Amino acid sequence: MGPTRSGLLDLRRVLRRLRRLRGHAAGRILFTRAPMTPEMILSVRAALLLGLFGLVLLVFYIDREGLRDVADGTVSLWDVVYFTMVTVTTVGYGDIVPVSLSARMIDAFLVTPIRIFVWFIFFGTAYQLVIQRVIEDWRMQRLQRRLDGHVVICGFSNSGKSAVLELVAAGVAPEDILVIDRDEQQIRVAVEHGVVGLHGEATREEMLRVAAVERARGIIVAVARDDAALMIVVTARASGCLGRVVAIVHERENVKLLRNAGADVVVTPWTFGGYLLADAIMQIHTADLIQDTLCHEGKLTLHERAPHTSEVGCLARELPYSLVYGVVRNGKRLMFWEEAELRIAASDQLIVVDAGPRSARA
Repeated sequence: MGPTRSGLLDLRRVLRRLRRLRGHAAGRILFTRAPMTPEMILSVRAALLLGLFGLVLLVFYIDREGLRDVADGTVSLWDVVYFTMVTVTTVGYGDIVPVSLSARMIDAFLVTPIRIFVWFIFFGTAYQLVIQRVIEDWRMQRLQRRLDGHVVICGFSNSGKSAVLELVAAGVAPEDILVIDRDEQQIRVAVEHGVVGLHGEATREEMLRVAAVERARGIIVAVARDDAALMIVVTARASGCLGRVVAIVHERENVKLLRNAGADVVVTPWTFGGYLLADAIMQIHTADLIQDTLCHEGKLTLHERAPHTSEVGCLARELPYSLVYGVVRNGKRLMFWEEAELRIAASDQLIVVDAGPRSARA
């Protein structure tokens, strides 16, 4: 048994409330896969047009006595065909006119709505299959000219979404983040966060070139399969990507493969998560502290920065407002426990723990 009328009304109220909560009353909630190919769409719409023309032709032919041909006074079958075509597609030429009340009522209440519906079909088909693609090509050209120093995220699952949120919290403009995903629904969710979305396979060189990876600041590969991640890294480097490439790997034995393929950093989230889970059992506070330092909005933040002018020449262990975890000098990382008398140079890169979120210190 289908839903009752009261049930449908309740559903409409629920949907309106959900749309208001999302911030735009006209926003779509339901997304389904397109059931037909463009060829099938054209075939169905052509059949619908033929059906509408056939309906009007049949009605006019039955009521042909209500039509008058000013040329010869008789209305044949071919006259009815001609009158149907010019009446449905235009307002007619006046050579054949309805003279009876029934013919005029048919033209007013049947043909006029069909005429409007036919034009909707024409314009809708033109927009969907031609105009929309032209507009998309033009927007892609504008995007290509603008993209420079952006971040490309391949895959918008849980990890990809978290990366987007953290980048935005760190000060990266949403329009400088480009997400590629094969799932259209995931792309729609990503666009809701203000980023640029591309629907397609990130493993394809053409898609990465559209994303302008050669001018990207970096690429985050957060797909579900290691073989796809490996292909994306290889393809990105082959496409001229010079930025940092960070990839997620799910099987530990694939870490070396991704590094050899060109990934600068390989993250094993399941292993790292396992460490945190085990540590949370054995310790009371360390797991929360580690998560807090990694989050941009945490009370403590572990991050990299250049030394301030007032810090140059100071001992690394004696900075008043930062806890120096390590110093990167000439490509080598020096930890705080290795050199107690380590003094900071202007060219150093500091790995520090600061109090408060990075946004508050910016």
